[in-house]
Amino acid sequence: MRIMTWNINSLRLRLPLVHKLVTNYSPDILCFQETKVPDPLFPHQALQDMGYPFIAFKGMKSYNGVAIASRFPLQPNDSPPDWCMKTDSRHLDVEILHPTTSFRLHNFYVPAGGDIPDPESNPKFAHKLAFVKETTEWFTQTPSKATILVGDLNIAPLPEDVWSHKQLLPIVSHTPVETELLTQWQKTIFVDAMRLITPPPEKLFTWWSYRNRDWRKSNRGRRLDHIWITPDLTTKLKTIEVLKDVRDWEKTSDHVPLFMDITL
Repeated sequence: MRIMTWNINSLRLRLPLVHKLVTNYSPDILCFQETKVPDPLFPHQALQDMGYPFIAFKGMKSYNGVAIASRFPLQPNDSPPDWCMKTDSRHLDVEILHPTTSFRLHNFYVPAGGDIPDPESNPKFAHKLAFVKETTEWFTQTPSKATILVGDLNIAPLPEDVWSHKQLLPIVSHTPVETELLTQWQKTIFVDAMRLITPPPEKLFTWWSYRNRDWRKSNRGRRLDHIWITPDLTTKLKTIEVLKDVRDWEKTSDHVPLFMDITL
């Protein structure tokens, strides 16, 4: 099975790019973040026409939004948490019903946190920290078998996950308080599947700012997008690829897609 995740930065705007990805890479499950589409306007038919009859989504106008499109039946969680009591469309929790097995799939879009790494003066940063603390507490109560978590977690946890560890230590997405919190969340029931395939000290990025005119030459990237799996799935992990070339596609996101191949 191939599971792809992408912060698409507007699903309706980039449907042609989704079609290109499906044609080139044939994922079985697509997970999107920052869909930026309210539920009544969600493009069901376009995704169904691409071969994904089973869809779960949670959206809002202009901001946030998550979606999962699958070739296999899925069953959403009937009572998902309302993180930080904001109802801001940042998480989907579904059971994927494969013909020979089933597994739980979480799709997350963690708050970016603004520019100032101070929860006292920056409510956005305070929200981000509170969000990760809540997810950590919740996952300590979650069964730890056959579970996959993907998404834009907006934190680059390792020194090798940013272009310059020293220069980005005071920058939101790589501050010590964020990386420590993300590590605590991961350790509840997960392992970092990407770093099983590409271990440190190799650099690994999934995001390059629009501000960089020549993003390849400067290569000032960060690994903000993640794939985590529970330990029982590690022996079934085959590969993970970061589709770096998509960053060069016309009208693309500043994040690139990544996919995991896993044997179930």
